[in-house]
Amino acid sequence: MEDLKKSIQYLKGIGPKKFQYLNKINIKNIEDVLYNFPREYEDRGTMTQIKNITVNEKTILKVKIAGPIQEKAVKRGLKIYKVPIKDDTGNMYAVFYNVPFLKNILHIGKSLVLYGKVQRSFDQLQIIHPEYTILDEKQEDVGMNKIRPMYSLTNGITQNDISKLSQQVLDTYKDSIKEFLPDDTRKLNRLCDIQFALSNIHFPLSIQDMKIAKFRLVFEELFLLQLGLWLIKIQMVKNNNGIRFIKKNEVDQFVKSLPFELTQAQKKVLEEIQSGMENNKPMNRLVQGDVGSGKTIIAIIALYQCVLNGYQGALMAPTEILAEQHYEAAYNLLEKLGIRVALLTGSIHKKKKEGLLDQLKSGEIDIIIGTHAVIQENVAFEKLGLVITDEQHRFGVRQRGVLASKGCNPDVVVMTATPIPRTLALILYGDLDISIIDELPPGRKKIKTYCVAKAQRERVYNFIKKEIELGRQVYIVAPLVENSEKIEALSATDIYIELKESYLNEYEIGLLHGKMKPHEKEEIMQKFKQGELQVLVATTVIEVGVNVPNASTMIIENSERFGLAQLHQLRGRVGRGEYQSYCILINYSKSAIAKERMKIMESTSDGFIIAEKDLELRGPGEFFGTSQHGLPELKIANLFKHMRILKQAQKEAKRIMDEDPMLILEKNRELKYKIIEKFGKMIEDICL
Repeated sequence: MEDLKKSIQYLKGIGPKKFQYLNKINIKNIEDVLYNFPREYEDRGTMTQIKNITVNEKTILKVKIAGPIQEKAVKRGLKIYKVPIKDDTGNMYAVFYNVPFLKNILHIGKSLVLYGKVQRSFDQLQIIHPEYTILDEKQEDVGMNKIRPMYSLTNGITQNDISKLSQQVLDTYKDSIKEFLPDDTRKLNRLCDIQFALSNIHFPLSIQDMKIAKFRLVFEELFLLQLGLWLIKIQMVKNNNGIRFIKKNEVDQFVKSLPFELTQAQKKVLEEIQSGMENNKPMNRLVQGDVGSGKTIIAIIALYQCVLNGYQGALMAPTEILAEQHYEAAYNLLEKLGIRVALLTGSIHKKKKEGLLDQLKSGEIDIIIGTHAVIQENVAFEKLGLVITDEQHRFGVRQRGVLASKGCNPDVVVMTATPIPRTLALILYGDLDISIIDELPPGRKKIKTYCVAKAQRERVYNFIKKEIELGRQVYIVAPLVENSEKIEALSATDIYIELKESYLNEYEIGLLHGKMKPHEKEEIMQKFKQGELQVLVATTVIEVGVNVPNASTMIIENSERFGLAQLHQLRGRVGRGEYQSYCILINYSKSAIAKERMKIMESTSDGFIIAEKDLELRGPGEFFGTSQHGLPELKIANLFKHMRILKQAQKEAKRIMDEDPMLILEKNRELKYKIIEKFGKMIEDICL
């Protein structure tokens, strides 16, 4: 396998420039080429006769050159070469751009195979700048791959470049590709060997061969992911050196003293967390709860129980705004009980920060709440017992591991408001137990959601004025910070300027986006929270955790550019007070899929249904990109489309774990090394 780690820069045809371009799409070594899978295939197996051509579709033709090439200069730098072609059923033209050498090789009577898109121009059929193969007199085969792989590209790289590179690597290094799946795993699951799979995912001789190869590679990815997560979990379960947090009467008294009653769902999840805390095994639990379901109070109760047992607690949030919100909630509830709560973020002054770190190390601070600043090297605890991370999809496995390593086997709770279908949660968080808060607190009014077309934009902004006159506040969300030449969408900056100069010029408007400095963002957010601004124009920086009960309306411009789960998260920023709230989605797209997605947002406020639909309509993409979780990247498997294979891979992983939990048997040796390669140190420390 050493050969597969060699750099591609020394391969034939890869100069310094091409090497740089390929690096942009993460192709650096031989293995990267092999695992750079085609995104789709073009089936060129069926020849079309000229009389049966469909205009505006790609087609493959076997033709003869019927006359001399016509050359025409259209403008400076552009010459067109029209080649008359024919078969037994008709005549047409092949049109090429800027290829003068064709005059020397395409002679009358020569047979060609052409592949390209056919258009009609002035009642004339033309195949536009096609790929071509010249056939000699004895050739019966068309000389062109029947099933052509199509790869994702970057500037400076063509389909031909990637195809040639893939073929070269397969020809040269095929024998270096070693099988790592055990024989019984392949036999039980009817999987082809790795050499067949990689050869036929790139250059299949038939659609059936491609499907056989793809099945093996999808299974392999999901199988390795599941095994790696289970190894991590087994290690956690085996560890009996956790902390036993005794549930004390003060905790029950604290819950009773709250100005509201916990919902049944909150009580159930709290019991699950407390049960884990009372166990002597380190707890690792995921708490899923829709926007506004009341996860924060559960976290505060758990932290209080931790401190009553003589330990420190830490809560990490992805943004300063969310960290400050958690801090305010915890401080207001716990400080009067003698619990010392502190806030640690990147923008805190150096001198104050140094004092906080000293107090944390000496144990004077009971609970620290902060951003990534909490996991920096210079942060040390006297006795860390409980780690909570909020919005887990923003943190990877490694990040929460860093925070946990600052204590001695502390309990870990991770919280997310991103609803994830349970089956997928079991995969992405396979190393965690799962709790779900599936009920909203009583009294929360349903947010009325409407989708409107761009033409109704002015009416929407007139509606905003009425809400502001009633004393309410408004969010306006845009997909971009600034204008982009590549993306047709409104930017927050442009909307802010437009509103200040026209629709809402009599009101106080703020602008908030990710490119602003932390203190600038904080200043704007505080002004909005305190009611000094009536309107906040923002990007998705407000997606997580902002709590302004007086904000009753959210307008989302270019709503078609957001995922459904993200739209649901954004919508959750309103409806937090006593007033009827609204979410208005302005859709600039006329596509059927965009309209269908908007209808889903109008029809349901159930985050789990929305998450399922989001996956169904747009695939996992960034919504479930495993890299953001610190897990191996999925290059070919799709967690939604390949659910059946996923369950099969889970079953096989369980069989192997039952038989050989630490993969010490000789037949599983290569499999163990492959998992270590995929997961890195997390697994290496467990297996070796």
